[in-house]
Amino acid sequence: MDPNCLFCKIINGDIPANKLYEDDDVMAFWDISPQAPKHFLVIPRKHISGPGAMGSEDEQLIGKVLRTGARLARENGIGDGFRMVFNNGAEAGQTVFHIHMHVLGGRKMTWPPG
Repeated sequence: MDPNCLFCKIINGDIPANKLYEDDDVMAFWDISPQAPKHFLVIPRKHISGPGAMGSEDEQLIGKVLRTGARLARENGIGDGFRMVFNNGAEAGQTVFHIHMHVLGGRKMTWPPG
């Protein structure tokens, strides 16, 4: 855990979040600034600063992040059309440096995204 990380503080319960799911490995909560009608984040409890900081030991954990996001998309009515996004670094739009996956749906997505 990083004591200065916003998402670590959410995991620890120091900052409230509108949680969708949590277990021993991952947590999901609604985005506070949604970019689609349905927009939530899935994060590992383990602090990893971003996709570029992942090690081979993190592959199973990040697979669980993906699988959890897909399941929650189905459970929240967007299973037939959703986007999963990981940003890596400030130039890509990452603002919280704890790896997280955005799941967006409930509207038609356009391409390119940004």
